[in-house]
Amino acid sequence: MYQSYYGFKEMPFNITPDPKFLFLSPTHQEALQHLKFGVRERKGFIVLIGEVGCGKTTLCRRFLNELDPAHFDTALILNPRVTETQMLKAILGELGETKLARSQVDLVSQMNRVLLDRIHQGRDIVLIIDEAQNLSFEVLEQIRLLSNLETDKQKLLQIVLMGQPELKEVLAREELRQLRQRILVHYELNALTQSDMTHYIQHRLTLAGGTGRPSFTPWALRAIHRASRGIPRVVNNLCDKAMLSAFIRESDEVTYWDARRAVKDMNNLTD
Repeated sequence: MYQSYYGFKEMPFNITPDPKFLFLSPTHQEALQHLKFGVRERKGFIVLIGEVGCGKTTLCRRFLNELDPAHFDTALILNPRVTETQMLKAILGELGETKLARSQVDLVSQMNRVLLDRIHQGRDIVLIIDEAQNLSFEVLEQIRLLSNLETDKQKLLQIVLMGQPELKEVLAREELRQLRQRILVHYELNALTQSDMTHYIQHRLTLAGGTGRPSFTPWALRAIHRASRGIPRVVNNLCDKAMLSAFIRESDEVTYWDARRAVKDMNNLTD
């Protein structure tokens, strides 16, 4: 409703994980560097943890976009609630394989052949599993076994596990100690500070084609940060609602009262 009124080319606070809108706060920048380092140095296992809505998926897409497609083959698994066999098939499918073995044993053999062939072609293979806190023990154990595939000089597969804070509890389980010992790169995303959030909001307004309308008052920004706790997805939701409130008033300023109304609307949805 307010897009044309404020002169935006697109909506500034959509919650879809569009890499174009990624704001590299200090914590996001550091997380991205950890991912790049882990893959570049072939560390094998990399873990990225962050609260719901903190920007893990958007960061992941940015990371994938920055990998050279002439050198890297990637597999992105978004639905980890699968069996060991389904996981193997999903990985091979993401790598472009169409004729898949049927049994788990044969799939592992096929995986080894495919990875060796790609490595001999001078390619690196990166597997990224989102929402990894939902992986079963059996699938995690299968992934650990895949990490054992290697030549004399390097691992055949770089594995990135991304998940919510519950992933730490999963990985801390005694029966997963062998997997835990293989994790050489680990990073946990922090929430945005109020200063970071202010820059984040301006970043999205500018990328959406904004020309300074509307502006957020300092008190509106404080209210949004307090209610969102610095979680980008919640910030987006609150900013969208607050800007709608300002639009209804035909105002070029998002005030504390617009932010307060947005918080109230969000709380009503979650009650």
